[in-house]
Amino acid sequence: MPFKQEEIESLLPLPSATFHILMALADEDRHGYAIIQDIASRTDGTLRMSAGTLYRSIQRMQEQGLIIETRERPAPEDDDERRRYYRITAFGLAVAKAEAG
Repeated sequence: MPFKQEEIESLLPLPSATFHILMALADEDRHGYAIIQDIASRTDGTLRMSAGTLYRSIQRMQEQGLIIETRERPAPEDDDERRRYYRITAFGLAVAKAEAG
């Protein structure tokens, strides 16, 4: 589904935390701690996101339609049922691509 350019541009420029969360979710669904670890790895440790910043950003990003919480989970032996997993939406991907230029 194509998105209106105005919808995408209304969110640009993205806050740094938002952009990095979108990048962490671009290749696979992740839970919060895995997002934090991915961001630290992708930035060689220069960006260390706190849990507070992460979850405030996630809440806003869900409201904006950039990401969703997914009910799909990895194999039970690889999972903790308390974890919430997040997935980038098609709109989130479009916004991330626009931000990346």
